Amino acid sequence: MVGVNKAGETSPLVDIDEAYTRVTNNIRDAIAPDVTIFVKYTLENNEIIRIEVGEGSYKPYYLKSKGLKPTGVYVRQGTSSVQASPEQIRQMIKNADGDVFEELRSLEQDLTFSSCEKIFKEYKFDFNEEKVNVLEIRNHAQGLYTNLGLLISDQCVHSTKIAVFSDEQNTIFRDRKEFAGSIFEQMEDAYNYLQLCNRNRSVIDGLSRTDYWDYPKDAIREALINAIIHRDYSFSGSIIINVNDRCIEFISIGGLLPGLLPEDIRNGISQLRNRNLANIFHRLNFIESYGTGIRRIFSFYADYADKPEIAVTANSFKLVLPNMNVAGNLNESTQSITPQMQKMLDCISKNPDITDEELQAALGIKQSRLYILVNQMKTSGLITITGRGGNKQYHIA
Repeated sequence: MVGVNKAGETSPLVDIDEAYTRVTNNIRDAIAPDVTIFVKYTLENNEIIRIEVGEGSYKPYYLKSKGLKPTGVYVRQGTSSVQASPEQIRQMIKNADGDVFEELRSLEQDLTFSSCEKIFKEYKFDFNEEKVNVLEIRNHAQGLYTNLGLLISDQCVHSTKIAVFSDEQNTIFRDRKEFAGSIFEQMEDAYNYLQLCNRNRSVIDGLSRTDYWDYPKDAIREALINAIIHRDYSFSGSIIINVNDRCIEFISIGGLLPGLLPEDIRNGISQLRNRNLANIFHRLNFIESYGTGIRRIFSFYADYADKPEIAVTANSFKLVLPNMNVAGNLNESTQSITPQMQKMLDCISKNPDITDEELQAALGIKQSRLYILVNQMKTSGLITITGRGGNKQYHIA
């Protein structure tokens, strides 16, 4: 009540109209979200203002001058008001906004987007106020950044850790890195580092030299993006990537959503945990369409004995890429010629001078797939290659 001192004694207001205006304005201007519809004012004897505050529906309410953080949010504890803990604030946000992490209001509102603006500009996609709202980076109702905004901001609290091991049991470290900042910055830094770990082995045949990567670059890219898009960011922790001489493991927090099995993922079924985040990656052309990434990864290993592996627990998702250059990786248990191989042999028999670009067009495949196919057919003794560059020729062995 306004007009009553701390001892509970009446201290009549001199100018009731001025006091009423000041109190209502202060409450309206100092607190967010707007609480005025939950506040009732009653004049008693024209000398005291009684204020009754109902329970709001969009908690937490906070002091605008302090922001959505413990110093600005207070809860009742007995007869006193105390600062709310971060856990209490998170629970209030969850109860008000729902249970979708990327859509919840972020506890951190002092966000910057230098890395995000750079990547948007590079891929010719404007990062402006309109896009911030359309992409759900900011909450429409209150104009506050969401957790999606936090993820793509420079202040992102999550990270990506890569460890390189000397043994297959992943116990002896050779090197380790941790990448922080916006998830876009993490993605670029992690991919570039993994490419440093992706060894290029060369085979000399006469004057011809052919290079073979341990892992298809596109497979590394797809596995990394899959880990970023589908992890459960409501848990703290990092994406873990383990590298040894036989494989790369991509481990992200959060198992499959209820109802999905690893076989479903391989078949291209995708149930998005972070729909808005995936939408941004789709608009930037990092992903072609939802659910195709895992299928593409497995397609790179179509003719290899060692296939990628998926291991799922209640709280984690692991994707393992085998090293293609490790002995025994090539499926030599069968000498059967696949339809794709036969089509390539037909093309070569008609035109030994056929270029890689022409083979890609004829087979309907990309450069990375052609590289793998040529590697398999050379190792199986189906073809040989002479010359290089403009003088390169394919021959049926």
